[in-house]
Amino acid sequence: MGFNGFGGGFGGGNMQALMRQAQKMQEEMMRAKEELESKEFTSSVGGGMVEVVMTGDKTLKKVKIKPEVVDPDDVEMLEDLVISAVNDCIGQISRAENATMPQVPGM
Repeated sequence: MGFNGFGGGFGGGNMQALMRQAQKMQEEMMRAKEELESKEFTSSVGGGMVEVVMTGDKTLKKVKIKPEVVDPDDVEMLEDLVISAVNDCIGQISRAENATMPQVPGM
């Protein structure tokens, strides 16, 4: 007999079930992460003047800038458009992470 007349020490079967559940959750999280990282996200700003493409792991893959938006006298506007497009893509990725990643209680 175990502690105080209870068999199995620290819950035996219950601990194994908990470990299997934790392992299954970890596998689901890895699968969801891999799926998300393989997706591409696109953002277009300034009426299509600047477009960026990022992967789900937040790697910038492409920046397209229409020639008519390139104004040597207003470089700041172009910089702002690029920043806006990148930030929008990052926001899309974050929302996708929240929607697809299994929710872990207490995290």
